Amino acid sequence: MLATASGGFAAQADQISAQPPVQAAQQTPEQLQQLVAPIALYPDALVAQILAAATYPDQIVEADRWLEQHKDLKGEELGKEVDKQPWDPSVKALVEFPSVLANMDKNLSWTSSLGDAYVNQEQQVMDALQVMRGRAEKAGSLKSTSQEKVSTQGQTIVIEPADPEVVYVPEYDPWLVYGDPIGVWPGWYWYPGLYLEGPGIGFGFGFGVGFFGGFGWGWHHWGYDWHHHDIRFDNRHYESHSRVFVNRDHFNHAGGFRGGAPSFHGSPQHGFAGTHAEGGTHSGAFSGFNHGGAARGFSARGQSSFGGGFHGGGFHGGGGFHGGGHR
Repeated sequence: MLATASGGFAAQADQISAQPPVQAAQQTPEQLQQLVAPIALYPDALVAQILAAATYPDQIVEADRWLEQHKDLKGEELGKEVDKQPWDPSVKALVEFPSVLANMDKNLSWTSSLGDAYVNQEQQVMDALQVMRGRAEKAGSLKSTSQEKVSTQGQTIVIEPADPEVVYVPEYDPWLVYGDPIGVWPGWYWYPGLYLEGPGIGFGFGFGVGFFGGFGWGWHHWGYDWHHHDIRFDNRHYESHSRVFVNRDHFNHAGGFRGGAPSFHGSPQHGFAGTHAEGGTHSGAFSGFNHGGAARGFSARGQSSFGGGFHGGGFHGGGGFHGGGHR
């Protein structure tokens, strides 16, 4: 059985590598708002990491499986091992937030749609984030707390950790927290530690980011330049080198793709071949649900993407955990 699985995975990886990057339709402002709803109320730097990493969905899957297999690693030791991996800095950075990484792996169709939108509609994605923050603020859900600081700079709503060394990932129902209910993203699966039933926002554990301060991909290397509508990495515009998605402007007008050479870092033990779709989760990893996500799947996957079990509230990563609260 193992030999059969390994052979099937190798053939699948070869097929993926041979496929051209995916082109998808432009998403409407309403679709983009629905797309960013699950992350719009996260701190700015975390949103930046998520959008950047979403352009590498293959690496998201690999990193989540790798983390599941290395639960014994903590703090700086974990950082050193992550630093050795061939992943993009954005994917490495998400290891600091294992529940966020696992959620992106679990909801891979949504992740792929997010990556495509960032590559092709970056400014519109930034606009959608601000629209949703404005809606949450108007609904009374978004306000400063002891966990995070919410401020307004002109027309821009900025979200930052209250303590720069401790990052809390807010818990909320992305379809209720913005006032008027939003249609649930098709096949969306709520992940433990990120979801709060009912309106409002809560906080669980805080992630101490100091353990990863010495690595070039760590928390403090990421941010937003809302004025220029772009993600910043090391104070420069972040440019994805993924070849999973076509940059339509570059492809159509410059005769090529944005980014570097295609790559696939999977291996049989990462379990890409799961076929169990439960709880309403569609099994096509990049089906996109007509929202602009990549239509060519790495595998048929559902809740089996968890591997051995839940990551929970982030017990692999930050090193220091701080109790949160609800509002």
